[in-house]
Amino acid sequence: MDTQRQRITDLVERRAAASLGGGQAKIDAQHGKGKWTARERLSLLLDEGSFEEFDQFVQHRCTNFGMERQHIDGDGVVTGRGTIGGRIVYVFAQDFTVNGGSLSKTMSEKICKVMDLALQNGAPVIGLNDSGGARIQEGIDALAGYGDIFERNILASGVIPQISGIFGPCAGGAVYSPALTDFTLMVRDTSYMFLTGPGVVRQVTGEEVTQEELGGAAVHASRSGVAHFAAADEQEGIEMIKELLSYLPQNNLETTPEVPTHDPVGRTDIELDAIIPDQPNKAYDMYAVVRSIVDEHRFFEVHEDFAKNIIVGFARMGGQSVGIVANQPRVLAGVLDIGASRKAARFVRFCDAFNIPLVTLVDVPGFLCGTQQEYGGIITHGAKLLYAYGEATVPKVTVTLRKSYGGAHIVMSCKQLRGDINYAWPSANIAVMGADGAVDVLYGKELKAETDPERRAALAETRKKEYDELFCTPYQAAQKGYIEDIIEPCNTRFRVIRALDSLRGKRQRLPAKKHDNLPL
Repeated sequence: MDTQRQRITDLVERRAAASLGGGQAKIDAQHGKGKWTARERLSLLLDEGSFEEFDQFVQHRCTNFGMERQHIDGDGVVTGRGTIGGRIVYVFAQDFTVNGGSLSKTMSEKICKVMDLALQNGAPVIGLNDSGGARIQEGIDALAGYGDIFERNILASGVIPQISGIFGPCAGGAVYSPALTDFTLMVRDTSYMFLTGPGVVRQVTGEEVTQEELGGAAVHASRSGVAHFAAADEQEGIEMIKELLSYLPQNNLETTPEVPTHDPVGRTDIELDAIIPDQPNKAYDMYAVVRSIVDEHRFFEVHEDFAKNIIVGFARMGGQSVGIVANQPRVLAGVLDIGASRKAARFVRFCDAFNIPLVTLVDVPGFLCGTQQEYGGIITHGAKLLYAYGEATVPKVTVTLRKSYGGAHIVMSCKQLRGDINYAWPSANIAVMGADGAVDVLYGKELKAETDPERRAALAETRKKEYDELFCTPYQAAQKGYIEDIIEPCNTRFRVIRALDSLRGKRQRLPAKKHDNLPL
């Protein structure tokens, strides 16, 4: 009996020692940098008392460079399962206090185990990254460990939601796991991601750059688009991950959880009737439209600081999760460019993979022109968004508010890309191009023939008015069945929710194929 008690006491003591990771001094150093430990992060992420840890006593097997004398239980990563809002999730959190969170073969095995369990049981997997990269002492074994993780990221893609939180360094090959997941969150001033650090950049290119300038949260949230979210601190980052999950299903075979709302389905907003300016080139704020029509006016934006000429994010309408895609007239007049096309295409494909209906609000004058865009491959990038909408089989409801011109009209979930229900406001202009450009093409010779400047200007205005009356209205599209109805702006919320309700039983399949060949 005494032996059994002693063994239980030893277990408790060993668990307590393992929970300290690299020791109190390194925990204090972590706190000194404004960072939490792996276990502190998990305790805030998961429901209280729900965490069940796996492999707490795993140790590395490396015998190189004195590593045989540095055995610590857990080996630098805390793994297990728990619940968030009562829903099962699988988690791993790298522990920077143990060998800088560097990845060993045994650490990768622990991570792969929770990823395998998440995939097997149809639950999201969340990785909290805080690591100096591969454990150099292990050589090729560490690289093999990364490969094992990447393969699981790929297999799980489109099957279970994968979320990466970057709460410290993430460099070298380590960056590819977050890049393969669905959403990446970074923390301002304390996290960074890059393939090669400032030292290597200096040696190779001579360029002087800081870690923050090279791969900080601000850079990846606004310029590269690598980060979908940039949190002010770790507390906000954890809360953002929890809110994101609330909009998502557990896996690709389930629907999103419905959330009861006191916001009436039939609520109208008379301000929408006057939101479109009389001047066609004057901007308005699309956020006002989005927040007006969604439940409780609550919109959870994705990629807020990147490619601001298009807005994407999650909301609820009638209690149902939806993905919102909307052009933003206040930024670059809402045109589609390389960044906007990439941003929206990836979001549309995620929603389609996880059974989240799409609501698209259109006010797009076209694609951004110029050599920078053409040389950068705007044709291919624009085709990504076209492809994403065209292959999506989830319910798709589109509302055209004002401009919808040329190729951009087609790309933004038009009827020919299997848009289910397409509406337009009375202010909608659905045409090949706007009146100014069209008149130059259609009546250029006639205008040049008029030598009197005043009469030429008057003739141009007359032709523009004729073109506007014929093409720059929603009625021609409605007459041909390209839109289902022209609706009053104030009733947009009601009409969209009713359309979504009518599409709940939608069943649509793609032709059988090994996989698609998305224009990358």
